[in-house]
Amino acid sequence: MIKVYVIYPNNDDVIFDFDYYCNKHVPMIGELLGDALKGATVDAGLTSVVPGEAAAYVAISTISFESIESFQTAFGPNAEKIKADVPNFTNTVPTIQLCEQKI
Repeated sequence: MIKVYVIYPNNDDVIFDFDYYCNKHVPMIGELLGDALKGATVDAGLTSVVPGEAAAYVAISTISFESIESFQTAFGPNAEKIKADVPNFTNTVPTIQLCEQKI
């Protein structure tokens, strides 16, 4: 199992529309990636461990796949459509990282 983390940095100027993201963007990804997608979660940043300090990330999404190959096969042909939708919900540029689940 691999997980793809889409991490949206936070700062004072960040706009993030969770309603759009959760109700339009994530379902669109599900439709585009089909059976290759094994699961998805969306976490909203609340705060850092320092009281009163903002969370480092406004949102972190996790999408799961059986393998890197299944991710690449499903994502590759849809990458431009998925990226083109980002300005509809945020003005921050996400970092994307693939990880292998160990536990």
